[in-house]
Amino acid sequence: MRITNLTRGKLLAAHARLATTFHSRLRGWMGKPRAERGEALVIYPCRSVHTCFMSFPIDILFVSTSGRIVYILERLSPWRWSRVVREACLVIELPPGTVAECGGQVGDAVEIEGWDIPQK
Repeated sequence: MRITNLTRGKLLAAHARLATTFHSRLRGWMGKPRAERGEALVIYPCRSVHTCFMSFPIDILFVSTSGRIVYILERLSPWRWSRVVREACLVIELPPGTVAECGGQVGDAVEIEGWDIPQK
């Protein structure tokens, strides 16, 4: 799957993985030595994340059911927790520096190619 910031016209990830089961959401990036440029993890449903057992920081986009970014965390270090973002229905985890490189901001529209955000 590819993820694009439609507002900025920037490709966020060329190779995204979807985590929708309890196990895949819990595991996330754990066990990887680093996140490579162009990778992403889409976690659904999700309103908060942790970086326990990870060895690298990540950028995080919290996205609403309308496909808009509602909160951004850049370079969340290992062994940290995000706040709960009630407006979010999913999270996109990206390699550190991706948000700064692409210029993403709250309110930007995001497209996850090949997957429609469920409208609960």
